[in-house]
Amino acid sequence: MNAATQQHTGTIGHALGMWPAASPRRVVPYLAVVSPMIRPKPRRYFIQGITLDGRAFRPSDWAERLAGAMSSFRPAGQQGGIGAFIGYSPYCVPRVVDEVRCVLVNEALRDIEPMAWDFVMNFARDNALRVTDADEAADPQP
Repeated sequence: MNAATQQHTGTIGHALGMWPAASPRRVVPYLAVVSPMIRPKPRRYFIQGITLDGRAFRPSDWAERLAGAMSSFRPAGQQGGIGAFIGYSPYCVPRVVDEVRCVLVNEALRDIEPMAWDFVMNFARDNALRVTDADEAADPQP
């Protein structure tokens, strides 16, 4: 009758990512015991609507189209689907900087969906668009 009973020190807790705490009666999630990995802040990049040879990129609404294609990639916990509001993803947002249409792309998009990150960066490369580091542009150098 007691043969099928799992003990706190058994192997199921380890298989489920559980680790015994100091008290043998209490089991805490394994992730709570391990210290979190320190990750650097994701970089941000401007994809500018100017080609490498200095011409304006056309069509004029390219930034809104690109950001619209990436609008479904959102941080975890945000509502998606039919109940979601219409808007851009915080990882890919159209901007106008110094009268030049740009798309501000956050490197965190790579963690959510690597193929979406590749799509955006390959779009810039295939169309010979300038890509600059937005964080360096925002922080003036001493």
